[in-house]
Amino acid sequence: MPTAPAHRPPAGRQGKGWGLSWYVPCLASLETLQELCRKENLRCKAIGITDRNLKSYEVEYLCDYKVAEGKAYYLVKWKGWPESSNTWEPRKHLNCPLLVKNFRRDKNEYLSRVRDGKALKVRNRIKALKPAIADYIVKKAKQRIALQRWKEELNRKKNHKAMILVENTVDLEGPPLDFYYINEYKPAPGINVLNGITTGCECADCPAEKCCPKEAGFILAYNKRKKLKIQPGLPIYECNSYCRCGPDCLNRIVQKGTPYSLCIFRTNNGRGWGVKTLQKIKTNSFVMEYVGEVGDYNEEAERRGQLYDNQGNTYLFDLDYDSDEFTVDAARYGNVSHFVNHSCDPNLQVFNVFIDNLDLRLPRIALFSTRTIKAGEELTFDYQMKGSIDLTSDSAEGLSPSKKRIRTVCKCGAVCCRGYLN
Repeated sequence: MPTAPAHRPPAGRQGKGWGLSWYVPCLASLETLQELCRKENLRCKAIGITDRNLKSYEVEYLCDYKVAEGKAYYLVKWKGWPESSNTWEPRKHLNCPLLVKNFRRDKNEYLSRVRDGKALKVRNRIKALKPAIADYIVKKAKQRIALQRWKEELNRKKNHKAMILVENTVDLEGPPLDFYYINEYKPAPGINVLNGITTGCECADCPAEKCCPKEAGFILAYNKRKKLKIQPGLPIYECNSYCRCGPDCLNRIVQKGTPYSLCIFRTNNGRGWGVKTLQKIKTNSFVMEYVGEVGDYNEEAERRGQLYDNQGNTYLFDLDYDSDEFTVDAARYGNVSHFVNHSCDPNLQVFNVFIDNLDLRLPRIALFSTRTIKAGEELTFDYQMKGSIDLTSDSAEGLSPSKKRIRTVCKCGAVCCRGYLN
């Protein structure tokens, strides 16, 4: 986001506690600021408006269509210009084949919608669009731009190499307005998520006799192909920042982030956003980490949980591997896992992971594949953390999410669906 220009403090307040200038983040997009500049005929190098391009024109999207005197015209929204500057332009003057293609696709999508059980007939020779059609096309164009910006933002903020894509071919929903991408836990004041590590293993080639998992009393979680080999309920102890081994150590998996390109997409059965993989994922592979705000919320967690339940959402995850003192809330702060839907027959499984923090109350939460997942397949995990877990094991109870308050209908569609998420 661009930053607002510096402002001087009020007269008489330039002493202690006041600097010569102060800055506040600007919530307006770059394009909005450019539109304001052009509307007022102002130059601003900070946002790219100079004498050279003050009067430049680039098609942002197409708003409407008409035929006049046998010629086809499109109503053009110019990038960086207010909508009051939109103009009708002959088709032959436009060099934007992709935007024309998007316009026609959106028009046909609207016209072919079912109304009262009957599909509207698509006419190829329309002389003018009805206002409702043009309005839909503009909304789709604005949505497309917003989702593209969101995708770029997500990929700027992620700390792994794989790409994040965004897709909505279902409705006009845009990016979530109150969601902030993070790569790791966001601790509440007074909570230290990097605690307990003062030394690491001395292995030159892990695992050795005194490698991190063995020092913690457990076996190495991965095989030589870097795939999971332990059963659900057992913890994963990875090598940490103090260890002698290098970044290629086979015991450094979760800490490297997701290796797969994923797509946040809009589901077509009322489950909101979902996540699908764009690459084949083999069985027992690390897929992603579940992150969010971490706190010992107690009554606050109950209040948030009630709010999310009323909305039909589930974002609270109790870290009760050893105790139930802390909770992860991924509602406002999270990563791609925020959008992963529930399934009663999931393809992901939860594991507790310890790396740079040995506090058993604060494990990291990692999602691993339970089977081979095809490219294009949706990723899901069981919000109750059942399924492949041995329910007779005490450790299975230690993986359950926060207790639910209102029964939420499940829409996973699995043959074994329990009917409710809770």
